[in-house]
Amino acid sequence: MDCNGNYHWSNGIDWRTITEFTSGITPIKLKKMEQFYIGIDIGTTATKAVCFDRTGKVIRECSQSYSMYHPKADWSIQKPDEIVAAVLGCIQEITKGVQPQFISFSSAMQSIIAIDSNGKPLTDAIIWADNRAHSLAEALKKSEQGKNFYQKTGIPIHTFSPMTKIAWLKEHDAITFLKAHKFISIKEYIWHHLTGEYVIDSSMASGTGLMNIHTLQWESDILDYLEIAASQLSKIVSSTHQSKGQSDEFHYVLGGGDGVLANLGTGAMEAGRMALSIGTSGAVRLPADKPFIDPEMRTQCYHLMDNRYLKLGAVNNGAIVLQWLKESILKTDESFEELFKQAETISAGSEGLLFVPYLLGERAPIWDASAQGTLLGIRIIHTKAHLIRATLEGILFGLLSITEILLPHPEERHKITIMASGGFGKSELWLQMVADIFQMKVIVAETIEASAWGAVLIGFKATAIAVLSENKVEKTFLPNKDSKEIYEQGFKKFKKIYSLLKDI
Repeated sequence: MDCNGNYHWSNGIDWRTITEFTSGITPIKLKKMEQFYIGIDIGTTATKAVCFDRTGKVIRECSQSYSMYHPKADWSIQKPDEIVAAVLGCIQEITKGVQPQFISFSSAMQSIIAIDSNGKPLTDAIIWADNRAHSLAEALKKSEQGKNFYQKTGIPIHTFSPMTKIAWLKEHDAITFLKAHKFISIKEYIWHHLTGEYVIDSSMASGTGLMNIHTLQWESDILDYLEIAASQLSKIVSSTHQSKGQSDEFHYVLGGGDGVLANLGTGAMEAGRMALSIGTSGAVRLPADKPFIDPEMRTQCYHLMDNRYLKLGAVNNGAIVLQWLKESILKTDESFEELFKQAETISAGSEGLLFVPYLLGERAPIWDASAQGTLLGIRIIHTKAHLIRATLEGILFGLLSITEILLPHPEERHKITIMASGGFGKSELWLQMVADIFQMKVIVAETIEASAWGAVLIGFKATAIAVLSENKVEKTFLPNKDSKEIYEQGFKKFKKIYSLLKDI
């Protein structure tokens, strides 16, 4: 039940995954609705708190939003204490009348804050969307040193990574850099506020560009390059790390990064499943039992725990492109549902209209913060409906370009099921387009809050509680073979456009 008294259901993980994840745990007998578990998802634009029972049913949820600021060109920052206030507000709200067994955390990745010896911020939270380190990152990426760093971390040299942001501070804000006692993420800042500890889970650390993905320790060569000591970073610990709050009675579990936990929460941490999510941005994530390093430095690799990893790629240009189309180009008050109905009247391939949606530069697979969007093949026959459909197709082509790196052999893809999550999962048109463009089976589970539920699953692991949830499939979409050739031809053109136009 949410704060308005509405009931929601969330059953987002396969029992086989649960059995593996909690192997050796003896189920605990509980009275129905007696014990509750809270997942806190610290997102880019809001923090959401979700209270679950042991079956994954959502009992209550609430959220508090905050702003992203752009004080200079290419800067994207947030105020650390605004986010702390939102998290504390959510905890206060979600625990009214409820004594949770634990509170576990998910967080957006790739933020960095310089703090002094008293734990006070010397900088704002510089987030993943901040591009100020672009020139520095481009030069490092082309060097042998940069290539060596990628081989060790599995994180491409790009302005999104905290490593490049620390390097930027060293070069452009030496006073702050020299004053910094530690460099931490917003999640570490919040955890320290709650518990007094400076720790980071290995999934968050694996996204920084500072951790060796093979040893799960801070990489000394990169620390030497940055001229910082390991003591200026938090201690790397397991996602199951637990602590009591300093000023309250709550029991906290550290949890992990939002992308990794979304895979766990949707049941996509088992073989044969690939997570595809589209929110503001988008990502494709595939489980692996060892680190994955792409020879061309196009993909990322994250760690969850033990021998559980994710190979993945994330794009900047997800549903935010649709918002741009609606508000800036079409200038319409029509709902997205109404726009999708118009797109549905257009056949696959948008009659030759092709959109490369690099409006915000792009991360995987091209890693170019200066990339631009391109509309190709526009003719007098094309209408508003064509443009909407071409936009939907272009966003999916961007995600397919990552998938073919993770699964280079087409026959591999036929054995993989896509687990869809994010706001786009409400559109049957878009989901069917995923099945048709990827030529893969698509499943939408009943999971409502995948990252928060993934955090709770980590909490179950940490506290030795068995799970009573099983995966319930809400909808299944199978590929339409009639669209296969049309989309294959469109995707071939899509892949050529950036390389042909990038120099002009």
